[in-house]
Amino acid sequence: MTGTDGGSTRTGSHRTGGGLLVAGTTSDAGKSVVTAGICRWLARKGVSVAPFKAQNMSLNSFVTPEGAEIGRAQAMQAQAARVEPSALMNPVLLKPGGDRSSQVVVLGKPAGELSARGYFAAGPGTGGAPSANRREALLPVVLDCYERLRARYDAVICEGAGSPAEINLRRHDIVNMGLARAAGLPAVVVGDIDRGGVFASFFGTTALLSRADQALVAGYVVNKFRGDASLLEPGLDMLRGLTGRQVLGVLPYAHGLGIDEEDGLRLSLRGAVRESAAGPPCGEEVLRIAVAAVPLMSNFTDVDALAAEPGVLVRFADRPEELADADLVVLPGTRGTVRALAWLRERGLAEAVARRAAEGRPVLGICGGYQMLGERIEDEVESRAGTVDGLGLLPLRVRFAVEKTLARPAGEALGEPVAGYEIHHGVAGVADSAEPFMTDGQGRALDGCRAGSVWGTHWHGSLESDAFRRAFLRRVARDAGRRFVPAPDTAFGELREEQLDRLGDLIEEHADTGALLRLIEEGAPPDLPFVPPGAP
Repeated sequence: MTGTDGGSTRTGSHRTGGGLLVAGTTSDAGKSVVTAGICRWLARKGVSVAPFKAQNMSLNSFVTPEGAEIGRAQAMQAQAARVEPSALMNPVLLKPGGDRSSQVVVLGKPAGELSARGYFAAGPGTGGAPSANRREALLPVVLDCYERLRARYDAVICEGAGSPAEINLRRHDIVNMGLARAAGLPAVVVGDIDRGGVFASFFGTTALLSRADQALVAGYVVNKFRGDASLLEPGLDMLRGLTGRQVLGVLPYAHGLGIDEEDGLRLSLRGAVRESAAGPPCGEEVLRIAVAAVPLMSNFTDVDALAAEPGVLVRFADRPEELADADLVVLPGTRGTVRALAWLRERGLAEAVARRAAEGRPVLGICGGYQMLGERIEDEVESRAGTVDGLGLLPLRVRFAVEKTLARPAGEALGEPVAGYEIHHGVAGVADSAEPFMTDGQGRALDGCRAGSVWGTHWHGSLESDAFRRAFLRRVARDAGRRFVPAPDTAFGELREEQLDRLGDLIEEHADTGALLRLIEEGAPPDLPFVPPGAP
């Protein structure tokens, strides 16, 4: 039983007493997946559980019911735990705006823009960002959020970031062993054996930690194993002899598993829905969708619902010729709208999109992609580029505001109910004569617009509304001249639930769940040995 604040009443039949940190040997080792799997396994046991990630770096974010921005991975982990997502679950979110700077989001609201060096160093920030050493200043915020979750839930499963053995960052760490030490959390370390070198990674990760940090590292989880697990046993025994710690699970490599990833096109292409076995098209032809792989792409999960449809083929494209046979081109969200617009022009993609529009072939812009389709962009906030010409394919002008719009709107489009979420600084001024896209059900415009075969909206997640998605794909197929028919029964929410149940199955069937419960209830064992040499 949950409320919109992420709270819970403790009605589960099984009681636990604490938390657990899921760390990793590297980025993309599987921390997010293992955290979600543990949350779903515990929730199915009747345990009141919540996810937590103290600090996340991601362009893939979500808006909670209270209007706070958090990482989408934590929102999906909350779904795995069967609770409402809350800002408490991801108190610090860093949204890269380039190679060296990020927007700092604290408790769901923007707190300023900082360089990487500025985030770690002392001194005054800009735009209201935390000062002093920003990470150290945020530790009390992080711990307060964790303790508030602990007061509401029987268990809190925390996800680390990168590796706990990043010794150059340990002094100011608030998400890995810094959090574990401050909160008294036992930790398990996840390693991706599919990359190779997992035993060395487990040993090296442990051996680079200080004595006090090592005292909380209670075991390891092997992820993405292919083959006969018995072949690993000699290595597992030797690892235990070297470290005094057990491997608490060997999770098999499984296609079609995962939750919303934190960042990156590479991760997106491996996303869970895209790996699911798609059925044959219901009509005579497939529908091909090309997504422009713009710089600083954000919320690329918007196209997951399209890829879940039988007969819909989704690919990412960065060359104009890759748009030629597409029935729909999607311009996705981006943290750098002006930069992405310049990239489209440099690559020849802008001309290809304009040519499509002139031919009456479908184009969809979402958030930043919607803004790029307009006539003009005035940006003194994100890029500080001033006034820039848009693609001129939709009758709107965009002005970037200092305050970010964070909302969970709902309405109607193409005669069907639709809901989504908004995360943007750009404010769109749409011409009065424009045909609206999202309306209030009585024809009054809420968001977006349409001009011919070109559509645009600020609403992320709208394509997850099943009836609207089918109506939109029917319109795309008609405009593209394809004999494609959407499947009548694809339920995106149910597909996500099936994925999360499969993650729970992985933990239940392939992990030492008794050992995990003991760690959550009792903390790290008191007799874990020190592995030299320890931290420098």
